[in-house]
Amino acid sequence: MNALTPLKEIAKVIRSKNAGPFEITFDIIFRSKDDYLRFKETNVLTKELFCTLYNVSPAKIITFGYFDILNAVKATIPRPRAQGSVGETDMHAAQQHAPLLDILVPWPRRS
Repeated sequence: MNALTPLKEIAKVIRSKNAGPFEITFDIIFRSKDDYLRFKETNVLTKELFCTLYNVSPAKIITFGYFDILNAVKATIPRPRAQGSVGETDMHAAQQHAPLLDILVPWPRRS
């Protein structure tokens, strides 16, 4: 039986970071190939959901994809403000992954 489980309990790594001064990249990395493939099959995290979470149009997404060889999902978007510019609030983009943490995923219950 599957339960809705937050992504933060499934993935090994969920992070965001600079991809240069004008872009932010997001990585979701799984502990095993099985976990990765199971997550991918749920189709919970789509480009459309990512756009909604980050208030960005699909045309602005630079990268969004599942990378089987890495057991990972990666997305890259433009920064709302250039790194270090006036009004910019997260110089390293290290806090931007938070909306991904609580995405609910149908996942087998642990025994």
